[in-house]
Formats: sequence, structure tokens, C-alpha cells
Amino acid sequence: MATITVLGDEVTTASGEWAGGRPLIEPDHLPAAIGWTLKPEGLCRGDQCVLVGDGSALRVKDKLDLAAVVGALDCPALVDADAGVVVMGQPNAARRTAVRERLAPDFTLADLDGVSRSLSDFAGKKRLLVAFSSW
Repeated sequence: MATITVLGDEVTTASGEWAGGRPLIEPDHLPAAIGWTLKPEGLCRGDQCVLVGDGSALRVKDKLDLAAVVGALDCPALVDADAGVVVMGQPNAARRTAVRERLAPDFTLADLDGVSRSLSDFAGKKRLLVAFSSW
């Protein structure tokens, strides 16, 4: 068994395995991994359910393909088998709305002096966000 780290609304881990670069988990581990449950009516969280036309497309033998499940929720997924990580993006509809309304989601990061700053702290002011990676 391998540990699969899931980066979504929260950071979670699930026991599973990697097969051909695909993250596979037990169906009963799904709620802890991403907060959704696979039921006969589809993928459900609370009173919200997303219909899944062909549930077999989410499975590899008796396991769930976590990337396929994330895709069925209409969320982008980034999978890095070497790092043991699955990143679950925001639903496509939410991202389309944010782009259409030109609204960035609020977030908080430390500035160069270590002081926590939120994007909302600068409401009504022009701001430039510079992001980079050392990859």
C-alpha cells in the first residue's frame, strides 16, 4: 500500500496504490480522501449528488481511480505518481464564473516580512501578484 496525498480544499491522505500512473483507492476511503461518496445515484456530498453515467469508468477492478472520480466531478486533476500526489482543482463551473465576473478568490500569504496579508486587504486598490516556481 502507498500513501496518496490529495491537495484540494484541504490536504488529506489515503491508502492506495499506483497502477500505470493512476491513483487507486478503496471505495470506502473516498470520503476521507475528497469528501465525496460513491452511491448508486452518483457521487454525493451532503445533499448534493453528481450523476455518474458509467460508474465502471471510475473503477479499475475493485478500486476507484481517484483521477477519474475527480474528473467526474467536473474538476481538473493533476496527478504526480512519482511524488504520490493528486491535486483536485476547483469545479470548472466555479472557475468559469470567477473568470466571467473577474473575481479572484481570497487567499492569505505571508509577505517578505512574514506578515500575513489577504488579497481582500487590498480591496479597491490595484494589485500585482507575482508567482514563480523553482521547478
